Amino acid sequence: MTVIHQVRVHPSKDNLPREEQLAYKMAQVAADPVEVTPEVTEMVINRVLDNASVAIASLNRDPIVSARDQALAHAPTPGGTGSSLYGVDAAVRKVSPEWAAWANGVAVRELDYHDTFLAAEYSHPGDNIPPILAVAQHVGATGRDLVRGIATGYELQVDLVKAICLHKHKIDHVAHLGPSAAAGIGTLLGLDVETIFHAIGQGLHTTTATRQSRKGEISTWKAHAPAFAGKMAVEAVDRAMRGQTSPTPIYEGEDGVIAWLLDGPDACYEVPLPAPGEAKAAILDTYTKEHSAEYQAQAWIDLARKLHRERPELADPSRIERIVLHTSHHTHYVIGSGANDPQKYDPTATRETLDHSIPYIFTVALQDGAWDHVGSYAPERAGRPDTVDLWQKVTTAEDAEWTRRYHSLDPAEKAFGGRAAITLADGSTVVEEIAVADAHPLGARPFARPQYVAKLRTLAEGIVADEELDRFISAAENLPDLGAGELDALNVTAGITLRTGTKGIF
Repeated sequence: MTVIHQVRVHPSKDNLPREEQLAYKMAQVAADPVEVTPEVTEMVINRVLDNASVAIASLNRDPIVSARDQALAHAPTPGGTGSSLYGVDAAVRKVSPEWAAWANGVAVRELDYHDTFLAAEYSHPGDNIPPILAVAQHVGATGRDLVRGIATGYELQVDLVKAICLHKHKIDHVAHLGPSAAAGIGTLLGLDVETIFHAIGQGLHTTTATRQSRKGEISTWKAHAPAFAGKMAVEAVDRAMRGQTSPTPIYEGEDGVIAWLLDGPDACYEVPLPAPGEAKAAILDTYTKEHSAEYQAQAWIDLARKLHRERPELADPSRIERIVLHTSHHTHYVIGSGANDPQKYDPTATRETLDHSIPYIFTVALQDGAWDHVGSYAPERAGRPDTVDLWQKVTTAEDAEWTRRYHSLDPAEKAFGGRAAITLADGSTVVEEIAVADAHPLGARPFARPQYVAKLRTLAEGIVADEELDRFISAAENLPDLGAGELDALNVTAGITLRTGTKGIF
């Protein structure tokens, strides 16, 4: 049974015992030897496939080229055999695990196309996989070890996201990733509670940054931010294993994260964690993306595609007076007009900016009846005059009921969509709503293993040879049975020439 932990600020004079600190309680969860359920194992496999699919599609994009070049400059360290990089033949070249976490983390995040969990905070829990997998490959862990580590990473990130809002204080959501990835690595390695405790503390302390990376003109750092958190998690665990300690208490201290970065000295958070012996099942609460766009845009793309089929005249800007998307607080203020970012209406904006603009995304999906991870963001597509005209007529509005459903703890009513109210030039209206994306577990076409494999094959087409892709899929589907030292099988070698970029320091 899940246990709710009260977490609040304590003055230094309280000398808060380790056992009462959130980081220690998280470490206890990570060290719990409870077995992973078959359902969780199957979903871990799905997400390993999902991460690979979006990474493969990104291999020659500039941020990945840069991160891969940096990683390739760092040979494996003496403590293990090294870790593999997406696209690079592991039999030929491997790198140090923290740099593999970095490069693979950027590749996974670049297209904003992998899994998500939304609650009090935002998250992409699949960001836990690159650092945990990199360490697993380096130390020669088994598939079972890796599944256990990933289950922990997902569990603790989801638990933190359910309870602690970061964005309200303009702290980037990867502040929940540093601790969860560190804990997942701790589980993978079978570390003791005290060591994991210090790794979690360092993982948090080194990954708190502002949300400016997701505001206004969004830069390439958006893809690098979670990779940096993963890299910091690997290094934090390494230091903790060498006996180095962390700022304590990291959450509850009077000069700690809650007191100065979050709700302040009078705050109290209620963090749900599995009870001792309770299986880590939070990955089952998460959901992946059918479309390459911010998760809160997924349902809107599906609604726009439906309207395109049923009311094709709505794609003509001369027929439209205005379109208002009534939605949750988060959607309105993060990817909607409530963000007050003029860049969200700029046809010359970066891809990173456009995938955080629901007015743009809804417009293109409404006109095209489809969404493509490359073509829908192309400069010529964004700059099409009829698109720009219609785009400027789309706004968002916060709706209290959709906000309530967004935050609901009941999976049956938790929703990430809203209501589209379209006013035509002749004064008539069209009103349609959607609660969840078609690919959501409660959606019209929920993703299961065939959909994950299909997504992988689609994104890998022309990039990875069929026989190599078949080999990887087979290895991933047999993940729990992979023996010690066999986890390089989870890498995918590209069948295309991988670009190199401009030279840096390394």
